[in-house]
Amino acid sequence: MSQPELISNTTPPIRDFKGHEKIVTAVAVFPDRRRMVTGSYDKTLRIWDLETGLVLKKMEGYRDEVRALGVSRDGRIIAGGDFGGEIIAWHGETGKSLTQAIKAHFKGISSVDFSLDGTVLVTSSYDGMTTFWCTKTWQMQGEPINCGGGDVNCVRYSPSGELLAIATDDNIQIYHPGTRKRVASFKGHTKSNIVSLAWTPDGTRLLSGGSREDPTIREWDALTWQQVALPWRGHTSHICAIAIDPTGTLVASASDDKRVRLWRLSDRRNIAIFHASSLVFSVTFSVDGRHILSGGHDNKISEWEIP
Repeated sequence: MSQPELISNTTPPIRDFKGHEKIVTAVAVFPDRRRMVTGSYDKTLRIWDLETGLVLKKMEGYRDEVRALGVSRDGRIIAGGDFGGEIIAWHGETGKSLTQAIKAHFKGISSVDFSLDGTVLVTSSYDGMTTFWCTKTWQMQGEPINCGGGDVNCVRYSPSGELLAIATDDNIQIYHPGTRKRVASFKGHTKSNIVSLAWTPDGTRLLSGGSREDPTIREWDALTWQQVALPWRGHTSHICAIAIDPTGTLVASASDDKRVRLWRLSDRRNIAIFHASSLVFSVTFSVDGRHILSGGHDNKISEWEIP
């Protein structure tokens, strides 16, 4: 059977969301399908109406550039972290702050994620630590995880919440978040730090994206932690973000090579390439899985239609 042709999409995005004044570092959509929230080096978060393209709320209060962003699965809480190591939590509906700026880390916050029930926020940092926060009291919950020196670049709960994947400069580490017990640690990429992570919706696979020394996506079996099949090749620089569509059939990756690539998970085939106008820092799927939203160095969020 002949392989389908790779679609290189040089047509512009169907829409651009403009308003941020600097690099867009993070994009997340709400479960209500109507809104998204973005974070930027302009030290703000913004909530957007996905139908009209207008900014509904501009959230200010960060003293440094915003790097990390997360929305709880019920859409009720937004959390953003900046390069000064501070996090602020916001009300998901109104965009009003729930906390003052909390000094969470000594260095910049690289990534945040919410537990399945939204009661815990996990933060990772370039100080080498991963820390847990109770979202009712906003106090630190238990002891942080010392990931062994070097930067921690990404942290992601598994879909069941039973595991936590942490990407560092040196390796990928897997923990039971409740006990903080490490269950696996393995080298992810050759001569490369691991920049991004994403779990498949069924929790059976973990995907990792490497830096420019090894700009591949690698797929890991969540039972054995052995690599599945060959690396996914195509990007030529840092893979800054990986997203998986709600059905678990498509994967989107964003890179410093100014490309968003669309992959089919079943056969790991690159089925489309979207050409951005600048380095791409963040990517996610719309809730219905029909569009990709990406943000980067052109200070805007681009919406791409999946062919």
